[in-house]
Amino acid sequence: MSGGARRAALARGRAGEGRAVLWLRLKGYRILARDWRSPVGEVDIVAWRSGTLVLIEVKARPTLAEAAADVRPRQRARIARAAEAFRQRRPGLAAAPVRFDAVLVVPGRRPRHIVDAWRSAGEPA
Repeated sequence: MSGGARRAALARGRAGEGRAVLWLRLKGYRILARDWRSPVGEVDIVAWRSGTLVLIEVKARPTLAEAAADVRPRQRARIARAAEAFRQRRPGLAAAPVRFDAVLVVPGRRPRHIVDAWRSAGEPA
């Protein structure tokens, strides 16, 4: 990807995350962190709602199908590692249940929030 295309993709992603944060706040989520990074992984949005720690991957793409297809197993594993690192740094959250959601952002439409989009390995279905 060229430098200009990469910058455009990053800008689209940041704008998508901003729309996702607004949408989640309107739905009653408390945002704990954005673009949270650790040596073992990263996550777009960390939120809290109804006693659950929610790790959210945001995908901003031209279509819903493209956005949904881009939440890949490798990213899911990275987000799961980041969830554990986040919990370790916040001992008060160690016992809280964790859920993995996705927010799909496409031009001209409301963000689509997919609750419980996937499960981490070893979690009950």
